[in-house]
Amino acid sequence: MTLLQHRVTDQAGRRPDAGALVFKDRRLTYAALDQESNRLARTLQAAGVARGDRVCLLCPKSPAAIIAILAVLKADAIYVPLDPASPAPRLEKMIAACDDRWILAGGGVASTLDALFAVPAFAATHAVGWLGDGAPPARVPPSFTWDDVARASSDLLSGTNRPGDPAHILFTSGSTGTPKGVVITHDNVRHFIEWAVGYFGTAATDRISGHPPLHFDLSTFDIFGTFAAGAELHLVPPELSLLPHKVAELIRVAELTQWFSVPSVLNYMAKFAVVRSGDFPSLRRVLWCGEVLPTPSLIYWMRRLPHVTFTNLYGPTEATIASSYYTLPACPASEDEVIPIGRACAGEELLVLDDALRPVPLGEVGDLYIRGAGLSPGYWRDADKTRGAFLPYPGSAGPADRIYRTGDLATLGTDGLIRYLGRADFQVKTRGYRVELGEIEAALHALGTLRECAVVGVQSRDFDGTAICCAYVPADPATVTPATLRAALAAVLPPYMVPSRWRMFDALPTTSNGKIDRRPLQELFAAEGVEAAV
Repeated sequence: MTLLQHRVTDQAGRRPDAGALVFKDRRLTYAALDQESNRLARTLQAAGVARGDRVCLLCPKSPAAIIAILAVLKADAIYVPLDPASPAPRLEKMIAACDDRWILAGGGVASTLDALFAVPAFAATHAVGWLGDGAPPARVPPSFTWDDVARASSDLLSGTNRPGDPAHILFTSGSTGTPKGVVITHDNVRHFIEWAVGYFGTAATDRISGHPPLHFDLSTFDIFGTFAAGAELHLVPPELSLLPHKVAELIRVAELTQWFSVPSVLNYMAKFAVVRSGDFPSLRRVLWCGEVLPTPSLIYWMRRLPHVTFTNLYGPTEATIASSYYTLPACPASEDEVIPIGRACAGEELLVLDDALRPVPLGEVGDLYIRGAGLSPGYWRDADKTRGAFLPYPGSAGPADRIYRTGDLATLGTDGLIRYLGRADFQVKTRGYRVELGEIEAALHALGTLRECAVVGVQSRDFDGTAICCAYVPADPATVTPATLRAALAAVLPPYMVPSRWRMFDALPTTSNGKIDRRPLQELFAAEGVEAAV
């Protein structure tokens, strides 16, 4: 029986002095990581944390946060990573939803803790373990600090959790304004990690990036994929995310062998031309997941790094990290080429179905569903939402055989590859036509004159019904205008697909996961004269 935390203990037994974790100037061996997490796990148990309890992590990406993740698992509990940058009212909703009593906190979260604990009912029912380097917040006295942890035994605990038990709860946005807690089990993660380590050939000599924030499921692959192989995880400081030159320098200096992130990071680095020809000689793999990487940016990377393999991963949080993969056999020949999301990972199945849950003919557009080992048990204590998203597999003999409704549109080609066409809710109807907003974005990226762009639809009282609006960041503001963009798009798209409203930005808003945040763009365009689309 292998649980996620066992990976570190196994490596510590075989290779205690091997590097496990690097962050800025700090390096932890597998032995140190194992011992520190044992001490914190014993401290949690002594404080009353029991099997199945939820423990929230409110701290930035750091060695302390990785130690905390392992410690919570070793204490037979469930870790719930929170975004330290989220406002206190939203965090309070998540903490309440998972019925958590404990918060492990550190870093620059003092004001957030003060706001949470200013509510008497919250303060009376929650306790804090302070994992910061400095003094804890004066108004939130912690139940324990690192000094207390240091006095605990570093002996291994004997846990009672099983592979089917939850390992963590990850919160995603909810359409009602209440975040949804996605339950992910040890087995969910294990299935993907075992496939990925085998497919990518991850080895103990690898130096792997840790770019995504810990509340984003991509970080699960970075952490446990690294530890499963006995490799070394290099946490990317959060402050570097929007500094492409600094990210490039980190890849060079750390001699990373694998980079994994959301596409916006790769796109930024391409648009700011920070990758040299033949750069990053130690790098062997570049992986991305979470949204579409514009093909022009991919071509930029592949032409400069012919020694690197490039893999597109696809999958929602509810299906654990990723469910399909596509490794590019060669550099795309055209900037408007659609990059497939490929084939299902081992133990997974991707289905393109119609409204009656029947397979659509090859090449036709349908709704994308996922089946297999990665599917979450569902949303934490929300049976209604779980039933709405996780459906019985058509013709299945039992309730355990389910499919997940992704909300994405796709096609299955004669080559056996799945191609993602965009969100079903990114499809709008304008002037009587159905339009995929992703197709417009792809055409804009292919122009080569924009650093980034996002196309949204908002309801209009005009004849078009839905107004197509474009937010963009130009490479050269002096030469790129709405008029030049309209003229360029008119040469490749029909008139009804050319945006009618344009707005230039210095940078587009992003979510805490680094994806483009389209909701505030919709609201902005709506405030400027049209009503937001439903």
